Amino acid sequence: MSGPPSTEPSSPPPDASRLHAPLARVLRPLVRLMIRSGVTFPALVDLLRELYVNVAEYDFALPGKEQTDSRVSLLTGIHRKEVRRLRGAGAPVQTVPTSLSRTSRIIARWLAEPGYIDAAGHPLPLPRTAPEGQPSFDALVSAVTRDVRPRAVLDEWLDSKIVVLDDEERIVLTEAAFIPRGDDDRKLHYFSRNLHDHAEAAVSNILSPQPRFMERSVHYDRLSAPLARDLAARSRALAMEALQAANREAHAACQSDPGGSSRWNFGVYVYVEDGEAAPPPEPGHREVEP
Repeated sequence: MSGPPSTEPSSPPPDASRLHAPLARVLRPLVRLMIRSGVTFPALVDLLRELYVNVAEYDFALPGKEQTDSRVSLLTGIHRKEVRRLRGAGAPVQTVPTSLSRTSRIIARWLAEPGYIDAAGHPLPLPRTAPEGQPSFDALVSAVTRDVRPRAVLDEWLDSKIVVLDDEERIVLTEAAFIPRGDDDRKLHYFSRNLHDHAEAAVSNILSPQPRFMERSVHYDRLSAPLARDLAARSRALAMEALQAANREAHAACQSDPGGSSRWNFGVYVYVEDGEAAPPPEPGHREVEP
């Protein structure tokens, strides 16, 4: 559930006809994922019907007035009988897998805590154990959770290639720490969270008189394939630097924060498209031979 509508002034939303082409472009990769994963069109229709009712019920409620089946039906175009059946079902709730939450917190601490990083902010190799007060993998895990033994975390991370052992048997954080595997729920969690937050920021910026969120990109077309790959590699390095710097500052600030119900997400993406093949036509567009 997205929560109550914002009380800030809003701009008139774009006309529905103007949204057709942008929505087709946004949805194309999602439709490709759904077809590859066996989500059929009727199944998607059922999901959209439920979401339409849920969003209309909660995000478009009028202050001080009870939301009615008739108004939800008017907003969504869904028959009142269907609205009555679906109302109150609640939006799909995505919980964070326990292993993901634990892993994220441990890695975040490793990348931010003084003593666990070098002068450039890179994670240091860690011995498994060390005298009290000195950095070690066991101390790192124990500072985050007492619910699981550090050895169990280490075994799990070695199996997942999140860490490796160097020649001195020290534990080294790898690139895989930032790339969840595709065969578990962790990758799907990041998929839904990051796309959701990016979409929320973009939609908010469209509906608000002034952009509320930072949402910018640098893009160049008509590039050679080698240059596109080089730019992708360089932008990945810059992105990791920015993410690690933001993590260090957030980790330090949290030490004195009293806590609350708010959350913050800072994300980046890099995309490279091979220009060899012509892009597919948008729905409703037909190429005509001369």
